[in-house]
Amino acid sequence: MSASFWQIFIFGTLAALGNILGGLVLFPSKVQTYAKNSVRLILAVGAGFMLAVTFIEILPKTIELWQKDAEHSSATYAAPMILLLAGYLLTQLLEHTLAPHFHLGEEVHADEGISVHSAYAAVAGMGIHTFFDGVMIAAASELSAGLGFLVFLAVALHKFPEGLTVGSMVLAAGKGRAGVMTATFTLGLTTLLGALIFYIVGEGVTSLVRYALPLAAGVTLYVAASDLVPEINHHSGRSVFVTIAMFLGVGLFFLLDLVVGAFFH
Repeated sequence: MSASFWQIFIFGTLAALGNILGGLVLFPSKVQTYAKNSVRLILAVGAGFMLAVTFIEILPKTIELWQKDAEHSSATYAAPMILLLAGYLLTQLLEHTLAPHFHLGEEVHADEGISVHSAYAAVAGMGIHTFFDGVMIAAASELSAGLGFLVFLAVALHKFPEGLTVGSMVLAAGKGRAGVMTATFTLGLTTLLGALIFYIVGEGVTSLVRYALPLAAGVTLYVAASDLVPEINHHSGRSVFVTIAMFLGVGLFFLLDLVVGAFFH
């Protein structure tokens, strides 16, 4: 197996574990309390980091890929932007139209009584997003080890809140620990499958990266800008700590970008 395969496999597996840990934290009461008190700050750091990765690394790299394979023209910039928009709109369709609306990182109490169908429809909708998380990790890793690492971190920072959200919805539907673990394990598995499927299908098809990267970036942009930011603003009000956490997420990206760039060069 190539070095890129093992990087993709390890990053995909670690990201998947974040979903599972988010479900597990719903059961030990002391850990549960601490995690729920910290989840808004985790979301804020994750949102800042994801936005920075998307705008500073992914989009410029996408344009660069399209410029290599096409003559300099307006179409060179239009095509990847259309794919970016398609990924964004696809996430809107799946998360908030076909599946019931849910709030990332928010606990849903059992006495709210949602249906089992609604809970598992939400799992299915989130599963599409987690699949593209894996695709994003693999596509970025195919371009460079450093970019793959940065994208992995961006994905990993919102995996725990995803697991917490989906697990709490399954609990609200009347299911127990087994149901929560099944749902969060499924999300984690789709992340790993997204990474491995892209690696297998994309091997020897270099042009596939330039299509997959902007599409997956649109999904990531939606999660950061339309899921995370509105959610933390709504529940945190004018809290200065959340704003600082978001700025810290952006700062963390620039710091790691310098470190990763120096290390891999």
